[in-house]
Amino acid sequence: MKTYTLDDLTIKEHLLELAEKGNKPFTESLNPGVEHVLGIRVPDLRRLAARIARTDWERFLETSDTFYMEERMLYGMVLGCIRPDEDLEVYLHRVTCFVWMINSWSVCDTFKFAGGQRFVDRHAGRLWEYLKQWMNADGEYEVRFGVVMSMSYFVDEAHLEELLACYDSIRHEGYYVKMAVAWALSVCFVKFPERTMEYLKNNSLDTFTYNKILQKIVESCRVDKDTKTLIRSMKRPSDKQRNVME
Repeated sequence: MKTYTLDDLTIKEHLLELAEKGNKPFTESLNPGVEHVLGIRVPDLRRLAARIARTDWERFLETSDTFYMEERMLYGMVLGCIRPDEDLEVYLHRVTCFVWMINSWSVCDTFKFAGGQRFVDRHAGRLWEYLKQWMNADGEYEVRFGVVMSMSYFVDEAHLEELLACYDSIRHEGYYVKMAVAWALSVCFVKFPERTMEYLKNNSLDTFTYNKILQKIVESCRVDKDTKTLIRSMKRPSDKQRNVME
């Protein structure tokens, strides 16, 4: 298939131009160990994605490369700009192709469903099941995708109890999974403090994840001072501290 071009330039050529006004060292510092980072600013990538979505975006998706981290990000951003097909499964197949190419938290966390919350509400049942599948996957970024997306769209009255159970059941040892679970549960606490507090008092989370939740709650500007004091008192000793105490 003919390579996708925009303004007579390939996507790589567009990205290399945008990289000239980016910040590669800073972006690399946020994504340690990730290869082929250009350092393009996210707003610039989103603007490019929006332009692609107004053209032959299907050709872009079919011919897209994944050499640079930003190429992967752009793929996901374009999926967030297009109008989902009438066939939801066709759209989810494209999303699945994106999930398989995620190689950093930045690629993962910049994705949004096309149509936003309105689209999610219209297909809530299917999308909830779709995200639960990812939370039970094997890959670190696959699980993170499920956690971050469920946090973005399903922290509500109807899904809270099942959401807490899903997060509690995750046993993946990946750092970026644990951080995502901590982030998601801190959001649950902000939105549903009493019910999430009950969960925090009785859960099966590992110590690292549990303490990270508390840290994120304390760092939140949406939690009052007295609650933060209580949260600090709930911290568990680390495994190393526990061994010293014993």
